[in-house]
Amino acid sequence: MTTIERPTRGFSDLAEKDRVAGALYTDPQIFDEEMKKIFYRTWVWVAHESEIPEAGSFKTTQVGDQPVIVTRDRKGNFNTLLNRCRHRGATVCDQRSGKANGFTCPYHNWSYTLDGRLRGIPYPDGYEGVVDKNDFPLQKLRTESYLGMIWATFDQDIEPLEDFLGDAKIWMERFLKQSNGFPTKVLGTHKFRFKGNWKIQLENTTDGYHFPMVHKSWMASVDAETANMMSFMDDPAAETHALGNGHSVAIMAAAHADLDVDTGDEEIQPRFQHLVDELEEAGESPERIRRYMRSMHGCGFNLNMFPNIAMSSSFFRVLIPISVDVTEVWHMAIGMDGGPENINRERLRIHEHFQGPFGFGSPDDAEGWDRVQIGAGGNPNMPILVNRGQSREYTTEEGWPTSHVTDETGMRESYDMWKRMMSDV
Repeated sequence: MTTIERPTRGFSDLAEKDRVAGALYTDPQIFDEEMKKIFYRTWVWVAHESEIPEAGSFKTTQVGDQPVIVTRDRKGNFNTLLNRCRHRGATVCDQRSGKANGFTCPYHNWSYTLDGRLRGIPYPDGYEGVVDKNDFPLQKLRTESYLGMIWATFDQDIEPLEDFLGDAKIWMERFLKQSNGFPTKVLGTHKFRFKGNWKIQLENTTDGYHFPMVHKSWMASVDAETANMMSFMDDPAAETHALGNGHSVAIMAAAHADLDVDTGDEEIQPRFQHLVDELEEAGESPERIRRYMRSMHGCGFNLNMFPNIAMSSSFFRVLIPISVDVTEVWHMAIGMDGGPENINRERLRIHEHFQGPFGFGSPDDAEGWDRVQIGAGGNPNMPILVNRGQSREYTTEEGWPTSHVTDETGMRESYDMWKRMMSDV
């Protein structure tokens, strides 16, 4: 029987420019180091502002493997709090989302404000001279927001969020143009787990190469206009840009990469004629109707922001690492807050058709991710190749390494950031 030994090189040495070791998917020690060196030390996406719309609103999520609560306090500020009582360590909130005046530990009823201050201790006489409430707030992460997207980090001395996002900000702005001047809101969230490492899904978001093979059943299920829009394999305008700091963008439908740019050549899909009729009856102008119709599928690209959030077509995709071989994925459909509800409903149906629990896309993707995890365990020292398009990669005038959307430029960018952070001791 052949014994496969743990690699003896340093963690960062397991990621090269054109390949990474299979152990990056399978080694629990590497996963533990990723939590410490990446998820505890960089900006991690935690919420969209529409999920916590008013004072007292909250949601629970994770930063790496750490449970947190994201709140909006009485002053309207966003807070990210470690979901761990300062007394004996129990979680102080077990709801996914809601509205509250504060949080109370169910074990001994220590209570905390929305910004994490310790508000009350039952039977306080036993703590006289022992506990000063000012010294025991919930641990607070540094929290910043950009364009309604909220990030948090355990590293209080990290660079400002906008510096970390860098050139990804350009594409965030383009992505949110699909809200057509209205605030963006989360319409609903579909959560599921797959039996694989978080980086397998991180790679997938800018992997155009798999699309015609894995998603051929979806391509067969849609109208010809939609299928043609997503037939990008031979389109020279379909590119992937590496944006720095692990971020990348994969442009599948170049005509929709910036919804403010409309040549007028694109016809409205016949499948949406009933919506056009309804909007005309409601008194919408032809210009507004055309804009709504062009944004029905969202934007024409997937923006991957290291390490855990993608703004993809018409939804957010969030990665929650559970263990070395289990990952939770959140697909969050988005729409217009105050925009026409018939458009929001139709966008949600389109999202469900591909990314919903009974859609075509997610089950097919998850099957592939599961198989990658199983196969990588066969020999963790055998490399995973990320070299497609390396010989035809070029640099744009913006300084972005670029190649075709079917190439692995985005993956190389993610692993370059992974290597930098895993090397930083």
